[in-house]
Amino acid sequence: MTTTPPADPRIEAVAARLKEAAQKRAEAYAPPTDWQPIWKRPRKPKSIKAKKEELAEQRYRLKAAGVRRFYGAQARRPRTRQNRIGSAAARRDARALSRMRQSNAWLW
Repeated sequence: MTTTPPADPRIEAVAARLKEAAQKRAEAYAPPTDWQPIWKRPRKPKSIKAKKEELAEQRYRLKAAGVRRFYGAQARRPRTRQNRIGSAAARRDARALSRMRQSNAWLW
């Protein structure tokens, strides 16, 4: 038959201190009562100057993207074969080179 040992006052005191410390820590780390996550807070309206700066930056980025898109398309425009590869020999070289590129031979 098992019996419970008598309550040791020292152990009880330590347990009480631990509980109290845990309670203090929980209170310290708990969010304040009027706390709201950022996405639920009312938005602060931007000043007219800040809005104009943001739009100017956006216009600049869009213009730069348009220029990149234009020149990217220019680079892909088809060229005449004669202009691209001067002679039959050069064409053969280009074909051999592309075959080499698609094979694993260059790994050795």
